[in-house]
Amino acid sequence: MQNKQLKWTFYVVVLLLLLAGSILFALTVGEIRFSLNELVDIFSRKEGIEYTILSRIRLPRIMLGVAVGGALSLAGVLLQGIYRNPLVEPYTLGISGGASLMVAISIVFGVNMSLGGYVLPAAGFLGSVITIFIVYFLSMGRYSININKMLLIGVMVSFVASSAMMFLMSTTTNENLQSIVFWVMGSLAETDVVLINTVFYVAMAGLTVSYLFANSLNAMRLGVSGAGHLGINTGLTIRILFIVASLMTGVSVAVAGVIGFVGLVIPHLTRMVVGSDFRILLITSFLGGGIFVVLCDVLARLIIAPNELPIGVITGMIGGLVFIGVLARK
Repeated sequence: MQNKQLKWTFYVVVLLLLLAGSILFALTVGEIRFSLNELVDIFSRKEGIEYTILSRIRLPRIMLGVAVGGALSLAGVLLQGIYRNPLVEPYTLGISGGASLMVAISIVFGVNMSLGGYVLPAAGFLGSVITIFIVYFLSMGRYSININKMLLIGVMVSFVASSAMMFLMSTTTNENLQSIVFWVMGSLAETDVVLINTVFYVAMAGLTVSYLFANSLNAMRLGVSGAGHLGINTGLTIRILFIVASLMTGVSVAVAGVIGFVGLVIPHLTRMVVGSDFRILLITSFLGGGIFVVLCDVLARLIIAPNELPIGVITGMIGGLVFIGVLARK
């Protein structure tokens, strides 16, 4: 038992060091490059254009990347644990589809132009919440939630929302079409402190609540009936963790758009390294997701600098190739 705890501590410390290195790397590279010594000097003086670039552009991106990556990866771990299905990810349940559809409606009807900058995040979150309620209530059986039915309903809701969004995109103007496509492909360019803090606090709250159910998730690896025989209230566990994962995904999508493959690939990679015990898998997946998104954002900024690629393109390409490689090896 002591050896296991030492090993888990080692994994967490290594990931924390990698996260710190990723943050420093993201701060130093870009159209304007800084050395580590320059970073210390700039943050100590707290003045000049360099400090403005670091404090108002790069640091918010990094904080948002850590929060979104951690939230999506953690949501993937929770949903895979609930459904005992390794192919489930946060977007499988139609949450991203509902958010994207509501954002597309806001853009097409010009709501975002008339009501201000918070409209698109609010619309994305509203679409996510509506999708969550639809999937949840349609999955309610006579006495409990049918998780297989919930998964199928989520997939169907995702298809319907995507089709409706394609209809809107095919009938709107080119300007609106570009806005929708850019939002759907994801970006960490949001600089509003309120929105960034919201994602960060929701992600940390989700991580805290998840740990209250770590042992329940371990028991559910035996199946719903097996966990029930061990005294686990599986119905309550599934409800709470589904809501937690959905809210983390909804807030992340609302602020950063659709950033794919994080909730699918990172849990698989961390599970291969640290094992399937949720007491270590939750925190390592959270940290791994933050590292992955921060580094992908750096690539998105550098590949066609001074222009910027949508981060969803980078995460999709890298995540897909890594996932194929993992499956090929196994």
